[in-house]
Amino acid sequence: MNATAGISFKLLAALCATLMLACVKGLDGQIPTGEVVFFRSFVALVPLVIWVTLQGNILASLRTRNLGGHLVRGMSGTGGMFFNYLALAYIPLADATALSYAAPLFTVILAATLLGEKVRLYRWSAVAVGFFGVLVMLSPYLEVGGRSMDRAMLIGGICGLTAALCSATSSVQIRHLNGKEHPAAIVLYFSLMTTLIGLATAAFGWVMPTPTQLALLVGCGIFGGLAQILMTLSLKHAHASLLAPFDYTTLIWSVTIGIVFMNQFPSSATLIGAAFVVAAGLFTFWRESRLASSPARVKVAANRSL
Repeated sequence: MNATAGISFKLLAALCATLMLACVKGLDGQIPTGEVVFFRSFVALVPLVIWVTLQGNILASLRTRNLGGHLVRGMSGTGGMFFNYLALAYIPLADATALSYAAPLFTVILAATLLGEKVRLYRWSAVAVGFFGVLVMLSPYLEVGGRSMDRAMLIGGICGLTAALCSATSSVQIRHLNGKEHPAAIVLYFSLMTTLIGLATAAFGWVMPTPTQLALLVGCGIFGGLAQILMTLSLKHAHASLLAPFDYTTLIWSVTIGIVFMNQFPSSATLIGAAFVVAAGLFTFWRESRLASSPARVKVAANRSL
């Protein structure tokens, strides 16, 4: 284990994930969402296949006996992509990023109901605080004013929350697949499925991208593939509990990119609401790590008393 390397890979993964969304935001909703999903997934296969090949024994890595599990993961993950990209057509990058932090809150609920995980009171309390933060973020969109922009941003907010729910479902399914399937299989089968689903939407009408739009579509795929690789490498060098808090650096990246390249400044409601969600998440990570280390501390104390 190398904590420094793990954190470095995690920070780079967060940056690449934000750059991927920035490319989607740069399209400004002018490319059909299904077409964006196709390019994101198809282009991402290039760095992913190269990376898996360099690992060696690619055929063994891709063997699976759980196609149904991959299907559920693929459908929910694709739903997360679709709704996240739709949200970016209506709301600023920082808002969409902040709303994505609701995914861990939904994951707690789904893990308790679908996987039967025991959820303690402090986690339910953190979920309540987190959803309060989500309501704060959504509050500007819920104002009664009758303006079309309010309705459009409300649609974006709802799409962002739906994307978070889909992502949470995907995360729960990945938990189910972990230990049963090779990580490379989970990543590649997901990319293949999203590519095919995105391609199927061509029947509903695609548009010919301009050179600039094509560059953004390719960038979306490259950054998306790199984000997946860097995320896997970070988990190879450090424990997930140590790396989890660094997920929230995506908000720093998204605010910076939004201000510098898009002239979009986050609202106070977005920053205050995100602070509640981040605080709830960090408290949960801290409490879980404390509980995980408790048996070790008890064992050390017992050994010292002998």
